[in-house]
Formats: sequence, structure tokens, C-alpha cells
Amino acid sequence: MAIGKNIRTYFNGAWHDGDAMVMRAADHGSWLGTTVFDGARMVNGLVPDLEPHCARTNRSATALLLKPTVSTEDMVEIVREGLKGFAPGAAVYIRPMYWGIHGNPTAIMPSEDETGFAISLEEIPMAPETASTTLGYTRFRRPVMENAVVNAKAGCLYPNNARMLAEVRTRGFGNALVADAIGNVAETATANVFMVKDGDVFTPAANGTFLAGITRARHISNLRADGITVHESVLSFEDFNDADEVFLSGNMNKVTPVTGIEDQSYQVGPMTRRVRELYWDWAASQ
Repeated sequence: MAIGKNIRTYFNGAWHDGDAMVMRAADHGSWLGTTVFDGARMVNGLVPDLEPHCARTNRSATALLLKPTVSTEDMVEIVREGLKGFAPGAAVYIRPMYWGIHGNPTAIMPSEDETGFAISLEEIPMAPETASTTLGYTRFRRPVMENAVVNAKAGCLYPNNARMLAEVRTRGFGNALVADAIGNVAETATANVFMVKDGDVFTPAANGTFLAGITRARHISNLRADGITVHESVLSFEDFNDADEVFLSGNMNKVTPVTGIEDQSYQVGPMTRRVRELYWDWAASQ
């Protein structure tokens, strides 16, 4: 088994070194976008919440009318075997994925007869603890269930996120603070969002327009176990302007402090640091 490779791919029942070719031009996922994926992390030998991420991969497939073919338990074991091919201490991004292969008689709907499956393990460093970002407003919004598969981590949702990022980055911001369909804060273009006010933590209520992330749920659980009040509620842009601290929650970097939204500045405060501390203490205990 190779050690220290940057990418490993599981496909057709075996691990391959490198970024293996897995999809054909006529696959349903290629030309109609029926792809789903999830993302977990290995950091310092820890793989927090791997099972929930694998389980969500199967739920996402079902939401896109794809038939999952690998059980959560088997997926976890396959990932753990593949991670043995990386050097100790490597930071690895873990992406299990499904895609449609054939269309049914409508062509538009994927057939359940065959589903593509692969896992991509890619060595990607964690951002340093000193990293932070700024947020800008975007005219693009999160969709709703009636016009998009917002109950899946689906590749077809991400071009909208890319538009959000492109818009705000032209104005010098690192990420976009995004509204839901009726104008309340939903999340950012790449991660869930939290704010702190007078010692309490607030995050937008999961209203079906965005994926309430696994890492988001872990932060909420850790904070409440630490005696901190967490509110999942309807939040406006004005609420965020009045916040004491703002931070992002996502699997890629777990916790990212926000130092500004448009012309409003924020401190990297004690709650943000506490959230990070609680997360890694919990991860080390698993």
C-alpha cells in the first residue's frame, strides 16, 4: 500500500492510488447532474462523525432518486481502510459519492438498475487557527424544496453557491452571507453560520432551504453540554449586524471566525475560541 499519496480513489471494489477516472460521458450524472457526495475529515488521526457523514451520503442519494448501494457500515470500513494509505498526521478530506449511470424510460429520471459509487480521499491541510474570513451580501438566495433538492448534498446545488462567492469576491469579501427565500439569514455560500450576543449563541433555524450540517449539530450539542444557551431561530441581517461575534461551521475547517460583514467589524471572541476547543476535545474523546 502506498504511503503519503495526495489522492486515493475507491472504485469498482478496490482502492487506487491517484485521482482515478470514474465517470463516463453518457452517465446520467455527467450530462444531467445526478451526483451527490459528502465530506468528512481525518485530522491528527481523528475522523470525527465519519458514520453520520456516510449515512447522509445514502440519504442524499435517495433524495436524488438514486439507489444507494453501499451500507453506512460498509462505507465507514472502506474509508478507514483507504486512510491507511496516508502518512501519519495527514489532513485528509473524505468524499464518498454516488451518481446516476442510466436514465429510466423518461431519460430525465435516473434508473435504479445501476448507481455509480466512489470515494475520493484527498490530502488537504486544515486552515491555521489564526485564519478568519469576511462576509458580503449577495443577491442570490438559497432555494426551497419546491424548486431544488435542498434535502441532499447534491452537486447540482453548488453552481448557485459559486455565483454567490464570485459576486462577493469581486468586492473583496471571503464568503457570502446568504438569505433564504423570504429574506432571513440562511447560511453562507460554503458553511453554516452562528452569531453570539450577550453570551448566548444563535444560528438560523433549519427551515428546509439549507443543509443543517453535521458539524453544526456537533457544535450545538457541545455548547449545550457546556452550559451555554444555543438558540435555533429566525435571524435577520440586522441581528448579525448587532452581534458580538460571528463564526462559520463547516466540515472543511470546523470553525472559522468572521471578522467583518460588509462594513461591520467583529472580534474573534471567547465564544468562538471555546467552540473550537470543545469540538477538538470531543473529537479526541471518541
